[in-house]
Amino acid sequence: MKSKENKYDKAYLKMAREWGNLSYCERRKVGALIVKDRMIISDGYNGTPTGMENICEDEENYTKWYVLHAEANAIMKVASSTQSCSGATLYVTLSPCKDCSKLIYQAGIVRVVYIDQYKDTTGIDFLKDAGVEVVQIPNPY
Repeated sequence: MKSKENKYDKAYLKMAREWGNLSYCERRKVGALIVKDRMIISDGYNGTPTGMENICEDEENYTKWYVLHAEANAIMKVASSTQSCSGATLYVTLSPCKDCSKLIYQAGIVRVVYIDQYKDTTGIDFLKDAGVEVVQIPNPY
């Protein structure tokens, strides 16, 4: 069963990577998928809020403060639908920051699978302490 799970984990991470390529952000393109019962119930990538210009970095190449993270976008999409994240798995190309980790936990997501480690591990540490299963697959290709 673990090898089958790992096969699906890698496939969903590859899809999340492709989804991240839709981002207009230059510094880092992050993609996320929320999967429940082997169905993708939401997706997201990092970018500016709907209706704003699609420029994520300022003149000094810093990310603008209002850019939404991929996992936050995916969770908000579910919130505006009839679906629920309760019991779901989040696949994301970069480990969640501390703010997104709070959203992940509050949304009822029980498992997070990611590719790259963010420089600050506070978010991952929080999720692990809260009982969320956290898995890193550094090279799903």
